[in-house]
This record gives sequence, C-alpha cells and structure tokens, in this order.
Amino acid sequence: MLRSFGDLNFFTILQNMKGLLLQLCLSAMFLLGISTTTRAGKYYDFSPRANNAYQNILSLRLTEARYDLDQMRLFEQDNLIYHYLESYLDFLTVFVNDNKAEYNRMLAKRDNRLGALAMGDIKSPYNLYTQAEVRLQWAYLQGRYGNYMGSLSDIKQAYALLEENQRRFPWFVANKKSLGILHALVGNVPEDYKWVIRTLGGMNGTTEQGVRELEEVLQYAKSNSYQFEEETLICYAMLQLFLNNQQEKAWTTLKTSKLNPKYNPLAAYAMATVAMRTGKNDEAIQLLQEMPTGANYAPFHHRNFLLGVAKLRRLDTDAYKPLQDFLNNFKGSNTIKEAYQKLAWFHLLSDNPSGYQTYINYAKLKGADNAEPDQAALREAKKGEIPDPLLLRARLLFDGGYYQRAFDLLKNAGGQYQNQHKLNLEYRYRLGRIAQKLGKSAEAIQYYQQTINSGSKDPWYFACNAALQLGQIYEGQKNYTAARLAYKQCLGMQPEEYATSLHAQAKSGLQRCEKK
Repeated sequence: MLRSFGDLNFFTILQNMKGLLLQLCLSAMFLLGISTTTRAGKYYDFSPRANNAYQNILSLRLTEARYDLDQMRLFEQDNLIYHYLESYLDFLTVFVNDNKAEYNRMLAKRDNRLGALAMGDIKSPYNLYTQAEVRLQWAYLQGRYGNYMGSLSDIKQAYALLEENQRRFPWFVANKKSLGILHALVGNVPEDYKWVIRTLGGMNGTTEQGVRELEEVLQYAKSNSYQFEEETLICYAMLQLFLNNQQEKAWTTLKTSKLNPKYNPLAAYAMATVAMRTGKNDEAIQLLQEMPTGANYAPFHHRNFLLGVAKLRRLDTDAYKPLQDFLNNFKGSNTIKEAYQKLAWFHLLSDNPSGYQTYINYAKLKGADNAEPDQAALREAKKGEIPDPLLLRARLLFDGGYYQRAFDLLKNAGGQYQNQHKLNLEYRYRLGRIAQKLGKSAEAIQYYQQTINSGSKDPWYFACNAALQLGQIYEGQKNYTAARLAYKQCLGMQPEEYATSLHAQAKSGLQRCEKK
C-alpha cells in the first residue's frame, strides 16, 4: 500500500522537476526585500549576513554559506532566519550529494528548527511561512527516500500553514507563490488517488489556478524591486513546461530572465533542463559545459549526467565520458540505473553489443528505482529485450530536437518492421512524433491514431503518449471536443512506463479544454 504512494504526482512531478527546480520556487519566500519584523527577543531579519548566506547557498558556494551562518550564530543569535537558511543549506546538501546518511542526520534537526521558527512574533507573516517552507523542503526529501507517509504529512501541514498565513496576511506575496505550486500539483493528482487528497484535509487546486497565481506574483514584481523574481520565474517556467504544455513559453521565460548560468550552477542546471525538454539540445550542452565548477563550488555531479545524455542525443562519439564521470564520482542511489542504461545505449549504437550487455546488467544490480526513468531502465534490464538500433537513434535525435535527422533515418525503414508488432508500433509512433514537431499535423494525427488503434491494450507507453499528443494537437487547433476525447483515451490507458507523468499532462489538458 505505502509503495503505491510513489506513483502520486506530488513525488513524480517533483522528481521530473529534479526537485531542485521546485525548491527554488518554494524556498524564495524570504526575498521580499529586507523588511524586518522584530519583538523583544526572537525576530526575523533578512540582514546582510542572511542575504549573503542565501546567495551563496543558491550558488552552491556552500563553504562560504556555512561561514555566513556561523557569523549569524555569533552576532545575530536571536535572528530566526538563521534556522530557515540552515535548513535550506541542508536541503541542497542532501539534494546534491544524494547521501541517505546525511539525510537521516539532517532530518533529525528538523523538528528543533521548526520549534525555533515558531518562537517568533505571530504577528509576522514570516512566522507561519518559514515553518511551511521547511516542511516543503523535507516533504520532497522524505518522498525521495521512500517515506511517503511522512512526506504527505509535511505537505498537509505546509498547505494548512500557508492557507492560514494567506488568511492573516493576504498582502504577503510569497504566500501566493508557494500556494500556486501546491494548487497546480494537487490539481494533477489522478482520480484513483483523490482519496489521498481528502485525507490531506481539503487541499484543492488546478494547474490554471497555480499558473495564474504565479503570474500575479510576477506582475507584482515588475513594479517592485523584490529579489525573489528570478526564483518565481523558474517556478513559472516549470509549470508551463511540465503541466501546461507551453514549452516555448517555459524556455523564453528563463532565457530572457536575469538568471546568470555562468555564475550560478543551479541557474545553469535549471536552464539546461528546460532546454533539453524543449528541443534545444545544443544550447543545453553549452550551458552545461560552461556551468561554473571548481573548489569554490560544491560538486554537482548531476551536471555530468545531463551533459552525457545531451551528447548522446546528438550521437556524439564522446557521450560516454561525462556519463562515466557521473558514475565514478556520484555516491547517491538515484539516477544510477538510468545512467547505466544510457551507457548501454551508447555501446549498442557503437556496434559493441557486449558493452551493451555489461552496462544494462549494471542497471539491474546498482542504484535505486524510485523515479520513473530508473524504473524504465530496470524493466529494460530485466526483460532482456535489446532496443532496435535504428529506432533508438531516431528516438535520441528526436529527444534532442534534431527532427529532420530523425525523419531521414526512418522515412524508408517501415518495411523491416511489418511483421514485428512492438517495433512496428514504435515505428509509427516515432514517425508521428517527428511529423508533429515538423509541423505536419495531418500526418502526425494519422500515425498517432494508428498507434492508438494497434497498441492501446499493450504494456508499452507508445499508445498512451500518442493519445496525449493527439489531444495537444487538437487543442492547438481549438477542436476541444476531439482534444477532450484524446485526453480521456490517454487517461484510460495504463502503460508500464511513464503512466503517471503522461496522465498528469492529460489531466491538465482536460482541465484546460473543459473550460472552453
């Protein structure tokens, strides 16, 4: 029963956003200027030391951040923002290192910090807000390490704190930013799990509501010099990308923002993640190669993983190097299976079948299977079905945004798959995806419908995603009746792979169309 909580969109979407991106949204509340709320004794003050600590934390200059916090502890002993920043530092340390021992050690400090934060002035909006943000930080981490009941409890309590803070201080803009994220995520919980939302005590919302709330915050920021604008932009871009089917808006939001990827590793990571999701693979590679590294920054090994995947999508002959660097240096357990799978693919496409077998077997033996990509890698390893090299090349090129190269590979290859149901299904599905991106909607609709007709009862994700994409095409054409039907078809399929993320997007699309 408890393992099934891992399929909830709370956790899957958090993982898809790489957790960090969402945390940038949830943790930026204190950047509302340098306002101070004091009383005799304990107080909340975003002092120069506190702001320096935040900037260093966000830039992964963690040694400098710890020095700043040490200075706060010495000279600002009653400033409760210290406890919030220390929690944020711990969160990023665990996120970057993926070290469960560190997680357990730092989690033990959480309740003391929450107690300290609660000692501040109850007339300050920071009193409830900082408590909510700490709970959201650890809700993500608990979900990551399989403590789903603890994670859900923190989400419930954080939501209640934010709602109460909004009631008490409706002018406090940060409330709307954090609530916007939660409203969007709650709105995408599958119908089968609505009972979980009921147990969470009245949480509700939609993607549209969450996007609108973030837009209100961004509009507010245009006429106010508040420092949290960049973090809000990341939140907004992530919602547009993962739930609202607005890929170009997501990319443009970050590309035209004040983010400095050459100085801030997390900014580079966020932008590269969006670039890889929007067919801008060359830009992603450049961002990752130029990401700041060195002794001043905490090691961020996921950078090598993303770089390896991006280079593999371009079919670079050296794509194995950053993937191997990631596996050699990363001590965590998440993403390991996927990294071995990607190395196996590299060797398969390099005409080294024994290398494929070696690395896909490692995917079976090493790492955790909490996230959907790791689960997919494990299924491939267990089934022993070697991917078709031609279709795999086309898939990688498509994922990188190299649509014409992918089409040129497949355009004359249909005959070789006619007598192989799964490969023929994948062939038509991939032609549909390529046609859609090349602007050939009529051809894409034809290929998608063939995929749905032939594969809706199969365990593979091809038909489910074909229905999702079909819905998005019809929605773009303002044929909302057909779009609703396609989205419902997607929701009615239960593939072994990627069902949760596909259903989240279909549900969001259905919500949009039902308002038309």
